[in-house]
Amino acid sequence: MINVALDGPVGAGKSTVARECAKRLGFVYVDTGALYRSCALYCIRNNVDISAANEKAVSELLDGSLDLNFEIIDGVQHVYVNGEDVSDKIRTPEISKAASDVSALTSVRKFLLDRQREIAAKNNVIMDGRDIGTVILPNADLKVFITAKPEVRAKRRYDEFVAKGIETTFEEVLADVNQRDYNDSHRAEAPLRQAEDAVLLDTSELDFEGSVNSLMKLVQGLRKYEK
Repeated sequence: MINVALDGPVGAGKSTVARECAKRLGFVYVDTGALYRSCALYCIRNNVDISAANEKAVSELLDGSLDLNFEIIDGVQHVYVNGEDVSDKIRTPEISKAASDVSALTSVRKFLLDRQREIAAKNNVIMDGRDIGTVILPNADLKVFITAKPEVRAKRRYDEFVAKGIETTFEEVLADVNQRDYNDSHRAEAPLRQAEDAVLLDTSELDFEGSVNSLMKLVQGLRKYEK
């Protein structure tokens, strides 16, 4: 199996680039952020405060009643919370912020760790997140840290929200990007950082196709890769 670990900050284009590369390569794309978003959604729906001080309650809720699964349908990952497809419901600014908070909790990361590793053990995968190369798949065949300038990442997310009809401003999105960068890189549990053996891919000056081609070349350059 070929495992590709793709890490980077919010808005760097990880998900869209990874999804397209996986499609072209015939790999399984695993969006780990969607798993954390789903946990956050479940906590909010059950009125459970997502904070370090309330971590025990969060852990008990997830361990006790959350059935979290995902399926690949026509090449697209769908996430299910207790049988309900929440793939669209987790893509809101509210859930984005909550996901950043819930991902800082040790119990939540442990809850999802085995699920992510099991997927990688059975499939050729491109898995993206914040700690894939450093924690989830430390022995991945290829590690890539994809990033871009904060203003570029904020513009990308702002355009996504506008396209979905979500009301916000560029200034609000930029502030959220900067705050999430700080939270992700300063959290005690598995902080966002580039693995020592990861390839740095800056997409600030690249369009979508350029970003995809850059990652494709890295994967196809692996000795294990066979087409």
